[in-house]
Amino acid sequence: MPSLLVINPNTSESVSLLLQQYVQQEVGDALDVHTITARFGAPYISSEASYAVANHTVLDAWAAALAQGRKPDAVLIGCFGDPGLFALREGAGVPVGALAEAAFAAAAWHGRFAIVTGGERWRPMLQRLAASLGHAQTLAGIHTVAPTGAELAADPAGARKLLAQACREAAERFDAQAIILGGAGLAGIANCIAEQVPVPLIDSVQAGAQWALDAVRDEQKTAGPGGFGVAWQNVSPEMAALR
Repeated sequence: MPSLLVINPNTSESVSLLLQQYVQQEVGDALDVHTITARFGAPYISSEASYAVANHTVLDAWAAALAQGRKPDAVLIGCFGDPGLFALREGAGVPVGALAEAAFAAAAWHGRFAIVTGGERWRPMLQRLAASLGHAQTLAGIHTVAPTGAELAADPAGARKLLAQACREAAERFDAQAIILGGAGLAGIANCIAEQVPVPLIDSVQAGAQWALDAVRDEQKTAGPGGFGVAWQNVSPEMAALR
């Protein structure tokens, strides 16, 4: 069975458990999913500084997985914001995807889309990412709610009510043809509130899992050349071994 490595760039094991549950549920028996957690960094990425560190944690997590003899058929970065995506895609030698990129593609199929997520500081980061992925014109707008993703995940009932209202507001405000509910900690909520939202609602974790299924079926189309070509210094022993 092909294997999928899910990297959680947050240090929160609870987020890793959510990712493992929902990604494995989505891919079924088609992929063997293994989720690993960042060995350092922020419990939940919610700022530019924590995002910057997460780029490093993703590479370190990949190196640790290789050191354990676990080279997968594909990698999914389990953070809506995709830290480390371009760097790992360049050097891993297997298909590498991430939640936001997958969700953007799924939502754009319907037309212009809006994003609903937790934490105001995510707005400029997501705008920058959307532009870099070619979605500057298809992204209609970003609606953030005050609680961070971690706070929303800690109160599922309250989160469902708050996010359903936010999705309705985003659909109307931005005249969006689809809404992305973005965040690893929000996995599964979209299915619970979809009937309360007037346009298609995309779960970023579900979109990432679907990307993984497609990537494994067409590896040559999505895999980078492999190899990092860097003489690392003062990093973890596992990462120092990456070449």
